[in-house]
Amino acid sequence: MATEVQTPAPAASARTLLPMILPALGVGIGASLLFLGISEVAEKLLDVLWTDLPDALGIGGYSSLWMIVMLTATGVAVGLVVWKAPGHAGPDPATMGLGGEEPLPLYVLPGLAVAAALMLAGGPSLGPENPIIAVNVALAFWVGRKLLPRAPGELWISLATAATLGALFGTPVAAALVISESLAGKPMKNSLWDTMFPSLVAAAAGALTTTLVAHPSFDLGLPALSRPGWGDVLAVMVVATAAAVLGMLAAYAFPYVHGAFARLRHPMLMLPVGGLVLGLLGALGGHLTLFKGLNEVGEIAADPDGHSAGQFALMTVVKLAALLIAASCGFRGGRIFPAVFVGAAFGLCAHALVPGVHPAVGVSAGVLGVLLAITRSGWVALFTAAVLVASPAILALLCIGILPAWLVVTGRVQMQLREDGSPVR
Repeated sequence: MATEVQTPAPAASARTLLPMILPALGVGIGASLLFLGISEVAEKLLDVLWTDLPDALGIGGYSSLWMIVMLTATGVAVGLVVWKAPGHAGPDPATMGLGGEEPLPLYVLPGLAVAAALMLAGGPSLGPENPIIAVNVALAFWVGRKLLPRAPGELWISLATAATLGALFGTPVAAALVISESLAGKPMKNSLWDTMFPSLVAAAAGALTTTLVAHPSFDLGLPALSRPGWGDVLAVMVVATAAAVLGMLAAYAFPYVHGAFARLRHPMLMLPVGGLVLGLLGALGGHLTLFKGLNEVGEIAADPDGHSAGQFALMTVVKLAALLIAASCGFRGGRIFPAVFVGAAFGLCAHALVPGVHPAVGVSAGVLGVLLAITRSGWVALFTAAVLVASPAILALLCIGILPAWLVVTGRVQMQLREDGSPVR
């Protein structure tokens, strides 16, 4: 029986690709500046809420009482925005993936941006990626259709998504991996690199703008792993798999926790109650379990032996519970950055329990496993875990560790719901 050979997609000419460069550059720079602007507003507000205000009142900024009050107040503030803002600050975030699926109406964007900034400043365990991507996609789609009405709408969605990913991570590599993953199995008019070219230009422009303005760094400065051995191979497989199991527990609990908050029916009940629970969790786990978690990961990684195994385990469980609550009760935010903290704390717990587990191996494997379960994107998990540890040897180990961890998560429920509340598989 003859096997049908598929004809490869034709290559696009440079004349076809060149006109896309300027629009892609514009989207990339604009997406980065919007991300940096919202982040700067959130940082200024965070300083006021967690330093200036408690100092003026003579209260410890990270006392248990202040964490409970602040998280509850954040729930009230975001609840008001979700209740009263046009478009209710976008759809239920529990039903959204990484973003970029469909552009939101313009009237929704101010409420979504305000809700995201309040969330980032107030302490809930979510990151900026989902709302920032949604805002950038909507703006790029609207401006692009006005300036170049003949260009397909999908072009602006892909440009804005790639640009925001480049801006968030400070490198276009993450965007390239996510784009290639999204294109798998889809028919393409041109070759893969021709199809990806405009999005890569946008991602590079977004990453370069962020790098020049904000100088981000994801390297945690962990002790270098110079020459991995068989023990490191075993450690990365065990830790990554165990972390994936931990993340899957949250994924399976997600529809039930979301359903419990949904029964409250009104954002002025759902979000304040969620904020109160998050405040109690913060009081239990300490201030390191608050916020999106990126700065806090740097703190715990700066001294891998500075906490006991029990303390790392407590931070892991509390942060995972906080991520689950924040994503279920209606706060506008993404799940990648807090999942990184969960994985890093889990990996450091493994190092504290078994000193033979190198801290760089434990952290990167823990992040890999948790992100696989939370995002269900192998490339996002692999890239994020590798970029945290500046060691070429780690990447080879992670490529091995991802295999058993993927067997744990594939085909199972994701930490994302359909509109009827059922989990996505």
